[in-house]
Amino acid sequence: MTKSEQAKKIIAPSILAADFGRLADETKRCEDAGADRIHIDVMDGHFVKNFTLGPRAVAAINGATELFLEVHIMIYNPFDYIERFVEAGADMIIFHVEATEDVADILQFIHTCNIKAGLALNPETSLSMALKYLGQCDQLLLMTVNPGFGGQPFIPEVLDKIQLAREQCQQNAIQLDIEVDGGITFDTAKQCTDAGANVLTSGTYLFKEKNMQKAIEQMRNL
Repeated sequence: MTKSEQAKKIIAPSILAADFGRLADETKRCEDAGADRIHIDVMDGHFVKNFTLGPRAVAAINGATELFLEVHIMIYNPFDYIERFVEAGADMIIFHVEATEDVADILQFIHTCNIKAGLALNPETSLSMALKYLGQCDQLLLMTVNPGFGGQPFIPEVLDKIQLAREQCQQNAIQLDIEVDGGITFDTAKQCTDAGANVLTSGTYLFKEKNMQKAIEQMRNL
């Protein structure tokens, strides 16, 4: 990455690790700690074996903060749900390449809703599945754990995929944020940023810190 790209660290606490009984307060805690955005995981119990937040929760989070909201939908047939999350306040919708055969059409539709579009890949999915769509994305999310549950250990094999994705962007003059999500701590964040990621989603690590602001600053200053 260029020096300017290296400096553009974006820290996105994952609300999945928050106390759901105090969702508004936890959201405000992230904002007060200096987070750049909130990462919201949506799971349907089919694409991944877990259920989490839906449009009403996204709307509640939106009402509690001025921060940018990226909604990561881990669901099949993502096209059917985009408008509902847009109406709820999503500023970006990220969906999985593994969840649909209509990747290009969905990216285009998200953009017609006047929000940003992101594409996600599971750890075992080859980057080749996303290469032809990089020019249509605002962000590429490379999962560094298997999606579904928080608190999992980081999968280091994804580092090569991060580096390859950044190299592809540089070779093809594509301006793209590369995000990592799963097992992100101070140490793994450094490995990911060294490989080319610039958006760091961290849940368990940030929310367990008594001083979230200090933890966010340390990540941003890597």
